[in-house]
Amino acid sequence: MEKLPNIHPGEILKEEFLKPYKLTVYRLAKETKMPATRLAEIIKGKRRITADTALRLSKFFGTTPDFWLGLQMEYDLREELEKKKEEIEKIPNIEKLHLVS
Repeated sequence: MEKLPNIHPGEILKEEFLKPYKLTVYRLAKETKMPATRLAEIIKGKRRITADTALRLSKFFGTTPDFWLGLQMEYDLREELEKKKEEIEKIPNIEKLHLVS
């Protein structure tokens, strides 16, 4: 089975929110009181979604902050696993250690 690419939350912001609503980064920045550079960097995948950004996006789009932070967390976990996969796989499961019960 082919592995799906890890999608940055900025790509979801762009494709699922900005494009359908025909919003520009400038307009979103203005309405949410965020710097346009912050949003542009998020969309380019060069910046994370912070709690502040999640709160502002959730208010504007009628979502929850958890939605935005969840996207970021999932992205971060997949990136980290990809980097450290071999190391993580070497960690034993506690049940396999036969500890005293």
